[in-house]
Amino acid sequence: MPQAPCVRAIGSYAGTMVQKRRIGAESSETRARIVDAAEQVIRDEGYAAASSRRVALRAELPPSLVHYYFPTTDDLLLAVFRRGAQQSDAMIDQALASDDPVRALWHFFTDTSRTALAMEFVALANHRKAIRAEITRHSEAMRARQTACLDRLLGPKLAEQGMTAAAMSVLLASAGRALVMEKGLDVSAGHDDARQAVERWLDTLLA
Repeated sequence: MPQAPCVRAIGSYAGTMVQKRRIGAESSETRARIVDAAEQVIRDEGYAAASSRRVALRAELPPSLVHYYFPTTDDLLLAVFRRGAQQSDAMIDQALASDDPVRALWHFFTDTSRTALAMEFVALANHRKAIRAEITRHSEAMRARQTACLDRLLGPKLAEQGMTAAAMSVLLASAGRALVMEKGLDVSAGHDDARQAVERWLDTLLA
């Protein structure tokens, strides 16, 4: 029997940080083109290569336009991260609204489509406080939504195992992140066994 979809537990993450002033129109096609170019540079060459000049070259625009929309490199990097966060939010919404939200959430955690970009931002967070704060905020928001859904669907069964929904969210996310990041490094030892172990656990919980 299909399970009822989980509703969003908190408001949208987008726009949680208040900008001191608006530079250019956020709906501008040129701005989107710059963010596209910056994301591709980060994916292909790493975050350290995402200078305004390098991004302008990739976008085939004059550097002055990059500065017009993004006065600082942090402004540009935050725009790339926020757009990625919105895309992740949409993927989670789709997973939690599916007929099998728990397994769909696990599949989201093991999705490799954003591996390269995610690894770059994790590394970047160690050097840029603004990026770190943004990642923290978004991660906490996602965790709250996932925990609310898992608690509604599996709360009593998890309690029987001495576990909370928050713990399950962390375990699934941690296992998925390890699989994804190691795959990005061409490491696969034990991956099939780990996936099967998680699948068996979910089968037991959802039986």
